[in-house]
Amino acid sequence: MSTAAAGAGEDGRTARIVGLGAATCRQFAADAAADPQVRKDYLAWAQGFMSGIILSRPPGVDVGLDLKPPTFGLMAQLRFLEEHCAVDESLDFSTAVEALYKRLRAEGRT
Repeated sequence: MSTAAAGAGEDGRTARIVGLGAATCRQFAADAAADPQVRKDYLAWAQGFMSGIILSRPPGVDVGLDLKPPTFGLMAQLRFLEEHCAVDESLDFSTAVEALYKRLRAEGRT
């Protein structure tokens, strides 16, 4: 299983990303091309990662954030990840998921 380092926290520690999210966008694209069903696995990882982000937020921040809003469903989220990764395949997949999280935050404001 792959691992990747996330950004250093305020205390200087570096989180280790494990699982599919440790892949680069290039690997995500290659995996999806080899087996289109694996896209669902990546999306499931993304949903779990974003759930973890919500749980780590300070009290009062992102309360009620919908990770599957009716205006931006799971297939739209998957397309977002694919398009985001296509722009720079050297990015970590987890970085693309963080961009999706920010997009969902913006979606909640509309």
